[in-house]
Amino acid sequence: MSYHFSTTLLSTFDKAVADTREALKAEGFGVITEINVTQTLKDKIGVDFRPYQILGACNPGMAWEALKLEDKIGAMLPCNVVIQEREAGEIEVSAINPAASMQSVDNPALLAHAAVVGEHLARVIERLRVAGSE
Repeated sequence: MSYHFSTTLLSTFDKAVADTREALKAEGFGVITEINVTQTLKDKIGVDFRPYQILGACNPGMAWEALKLEDKIGAMLPCNVVIQEREAGEIEVSAINPAASMQSVDNPALLAHAAVVGEHLARVIERLRVAGSE
């Protein structure tokens, strides 16, 4: 089982970030954290790095269900989505596969719930892939 769902878009970086936010919203997720890895690396250690951004996505209802199943699962939330430039005009979007990341937790009900969350995130990636091919 892969730990992520990914697609490659022919787009600008900023458009890919905006499109990813919209695809997440369509699946009931909001962005609650945002990390500009490019700027952070530049500011903290003086490294130039390609455009790379992490969106921390949360579906409140699904997060609530996970927290009821496992009280410390907040250590593994939110669901991260990475947008990174590969080559000029080629942007990769990757979302965590929660079923893969939750395998370390011995809780079958949580694993089943993570699979449902993963279906939603896989649809986010598929939505982006389809929109990018139109």
